[in-house]
Formats: sequence, C-alpha cells, structure tokens
Amino acid sequence: MASSSHSQPVPLTPQLISSFKPARIFKKHIEQSKSFTSLSFDDKGELLLTSAEDETMQLFNARTGKHQKQLYSKKYGVHLARFTHKSSAIIHASTKEDDGIRYLSLHDNNYLRYYKGHKKRVISLQMSPVDDTFLSGSTDDTVRLWDLRSSQAQGLLNVSGQPSVAFDPSGLVFAVMLNLRSTLLLYDIKNYDKLPFLEIEIPDPILQIRGFPPRIPLYTSLTFNADGSLLLIGTSSDVHYVVDAFEGTVVYRLETGNGGGISGLERSPDPPYEQPVAVVPGASGEELTWSPDGRFVISGSIDGKVHIWDVAPPDEASANPRPNPGPDSTLHPLKSIDAHVGGMSRAVAFNPRTAMMASAGKELCFWLPDPTDPAFPKDN
Repeated sequence: MASSSHSQPVPLTPQLISSFKPARIFKKHIEQSKSFTSLSFDDKGELLLTSAEDETMQLFNARTGKHQKQLYSKKYGVHLARFTHKSSAIIHASTKEDDGIRYLSLHDNNYLRYYKGHKKRVISLQMSPVDDTFLSGSTDDTVRLWDLRSSQAQGLLNVSGQPSVAFDPSGLVFAVMLNLRSTLLLYDIKNYDKLPFLEIEIPDPILQIRGFPPRIPLYTSLTFNADGSLLLIGTSSDVHYVVDAFEGTVVYRLETGNGGGISGLERSPDPPYEQPVAVVPGASGEELTWSPDGRFVISGSIDGKVHIWDVAPPDEASANPRPNPGPDSTLHPLKSIDAHVGGMSRAVAFNPRTAMMASAGKELCFWLPDPTDPAFPKDN
C-alpha cells in the first residue's frame, strides 16, 4: 500500500499497479556484463540492498532514489543479501571460500558473526518476520534454523532435493519445498525436529499433456502472502504455482501466455531462449515476489520483461473474470512490461510500505505509479 503520515492508505488496485513505470534506472553501480542477483528492502521500506555477480553490495535510499553506499565481499562472494530487522545489519550467503552465511554491519562494514555448517551452496535464505531467527536451504540437502546471536545452528533437517524455505507471517510455521519429490512440507517451528504437519504434492496436469515424459520444473523460491493463507512457489521454468496453505491444494498456475511464453531463467540468455540441458541451482529464485497486500504476483523473466498477475478470488462482475481455482487453472498476466531490454530481469522486490517496486538485471530499476498513464485511477 501507498501511505504517508498525513493520508489514508491507498489500496493497490489492478489499475494502479498497471500504471507502474520506471522512475529511476541505475547503470553505474555494477561491472559491465555482470548482473544483480538479489534485492532486499528493509522493514521500514526506506532502504534497498542489492547483491551482484561482481561481488559487491549496493545500498540505495528508496525514498530519495539515490545511491548511498557500496560494499565489497571479494573474499567470500555474495548472494541472497537480506536485511535483518535492523536497517544497519544484514546477512548474506557466500559464493566462494566456504558456504557459510555472514552477518555484516553496514555501519562500519565489519562482519559480526559467521554461520558455518552448510557443505554446499546456500540457495534459499529468509529472516523470520517476528524475531532474529532465520532459515537457510542448501544444495547439500539440508535446511538449518539459525539465531543471529549464535554461530551454531539451532536446528537441522536432512532433506532430499535442493530445498527452498519460507516463514509464515506469524513466524510460527515454516515451509520447505523439495525438488526430488515435488512436495511442499509445512512444519511447526516449535517442533522443528518432528515430522511435518502437512505435506502437499504439486500436481501439474497441464505439463503432463504437453509432453511425455512431462518436464518437471526446478522449484527455486517459496514465499507466503501477507496473511499466510497462500504460498507462492517459483520455478526456473515457465510456470509458477499459488497454493492454499490451509487446504493444501494448488489454487492457480501462473504462465505468461502463448503456450507458456518466455519466462523461466533456466533458458539460454540469448534469443530464441532455448532451454539448456542442465539447470544451475541458485541462478533463479529471486525473480518472483508478492505485493505487500498479497493480491498481486510480480515476476521477472529471461527476456527482460516484468509480469504482473492478479490472484484475487474470482469475481463474476469483473471485466476480466478468472477461472475457478484448481491445479489445472492457469492465470495469465494482468500486464507484461518491457523492463530490462537486452537482458534478463533476474530479481524483483516490492517495497513493504509504499507503492514502489524494484527490478534488476544488468541494471537496477525503481518503479512508481505514473499519474499520466491511462490506467492510473482517476478521482470521481
């Protein structure tokens, strides 16, 4: 939502989000031919943190649209940089030296603590929304629960299949998506070492009829919506999934149209974007996010577009009615925007406090509603 201390919050509507346009583009804060790999807003929505292939992190003021600071991680590499609940401290995964997670002070650029235990690359990392614990998933087939105050993991799950992890908004439940079994597992945080209280298989009858054997996508990201009722499962292929977290059922498939369209980051980066034989874990996963109200899904793609889906419940009175929910119900974008021409849109993030989003590939882009756009809501 867009809001200020002197006005009522403005709801995100299909018309408002369809009017988003690039407001600021940053091209000078990354090495040529390199790409940004992750984006993170702080809790107040005032700062944006990036990580990139050139082993730098950049700090931007999201309110003024200005660059504030550059940080280097040449020794350890950097990926999945995340704000903690303090805007002055972050965590990030490493890409070389070892596979540890590092806790960094932005104030003086000093590391406060190292979290070691993973034996292979960390591909999923998320802070708890309520406290200083965080989850990590690695290609070593483990999920670990950490506390910022201790370098030792507080919990360990041995799983099979490059796990993605997510906390629900209450911080009491966490989810793990497994590639090997195409299965989503939900756990009680207080019973970390117990069996999951819910297992959800992710069927896709559409992929089954498109080819044989069906091409199972690589699941690369996992996030709850604002009220914890829905889970967004991202893949490196051309389809994403919205799942009912209470009923354990697939609600919608998300595609870009035209028989699947051009979307997944597992494809070759050059037209005609043919899919390679092998998918590199960690190359995808940051290109998908919810809007803060949980109504819209925003995704990047291999051809540089940014896609926006409206996943609100079906409305018979709507001019664009949606299909009834189900594993074979496919939604196409409310809008697709040419965002990063000549490269992929590899990461997207929505500001938690204002009607603003960011996308990144070989450059970083800040997006705001455009009052001159025909889709912009007009006062009655």
